[in-house]
Amino acid sequence: MATADQVKAMVRSHADGDDARFFSIALQVAARAARSGQTNFAQELRDLVEELRKEPPRSRKPIPVAQPRGELSGLLGVTYPTTRMADLVLEGPVRDRLNRVLLEQRQRDRLREQGFHPLRKLLLVGPPGTGKTMTASALAGELHLPLFVIRLDGLITKFMGETAAKLRLVFDALRETHGVYLFDEVDALGGERARSNDVGEIRRVLNSFLQFLELEETESLLVAATNHPQLLDSAMFRRFDAVIEYPLPTAPVIKALVLNRLATIKVGRVSWGHVTKAAAGLSHAEVTMAAERAAKDLILLDGREIVTADLVSALNQRRAESRR
Repeated sequence: MATADQVKAMVRSHADGDDARFFSIALQVAARAARSGQTNFAQELRDLVEELRKEPPRSRKPIPVAQPRGELSGLLGVTYPTTRMADLVLEGPVRDRLNRVLLEQRQRDRLREQGFHPLRKLLLVGPPGTGKTMTASALAGELHLPLFVIRLDGLITKFMGETAAKLRLVFDALRETHGVYLFDEVDALGGERARSNDVGEIRRVLNSFLQFLELEETESLLVAATNHPQLLDSAMFRRFDAVIEYPLPTAPVIKALVLNRLATIKVGRVSWGHVTKAAAGLSHAEVTMAAERAAKDLILLDGREIVTADLVSALNQRRAESRR
């Protein structure tokens, strides 16, 4: 039968709405029952878990966490994202790596039983608008966790030692409250230590950040993102469990981005070769904004359907705006 620790873990996971953990513990109970000779009960429990896993996820309201108070209120912003992986249009390799992160997070108890840790420190690198920040929202949404965004403007100060002290507060919160923590534009913290124009305080901040990353033991998922990986100190890359590169969208991704944004608009005959050529070099966000512009033009001008020229024109306008 279930041990006292297993019963407590099942109650806690149910209260947290963590179905993956609940099922994992239930299967552990089944395995224990089978070893003790209760084969019928063990099989019934396994069958029940498999049946429940096929059902849609429960509609649940996230358990509210205490809003950051005191000094933390100026360092952390918290939301409960509803974004899911299905909302992201990504290259296959990027999606595969993120799905692996989710798999390990959902099966973290099974991994820890064998002495392994799930992937929990991610560095996302790539041009602006390629989906890095939205990824943090999707991970939080998939795992039914709050998303905490670290406010670097409140974190970094000009006073010696103060930034490192604030960093400690953030990492203490990261250990105490289970969630997804996003350090966006992390190059502001992790810049190359050898730069000649650097100042001592910035080097101390980087060293503190590296130490916290090295010592961090938590259930939480830490996500750092940067548009400028070349500015990061080389030691930063070694502190993360996975470094995921976000490229500019390829032709299939461009087509998917456009069609997703035009889901409610009639699309006529489109030469996707011309469209993807016009979109070359634009980010996911820019392609999406161009598709939205084309849709709005169609509505405002009482048009009937989107055609190639509409999309190419909107993409060219977006490109011109991005160069200003």
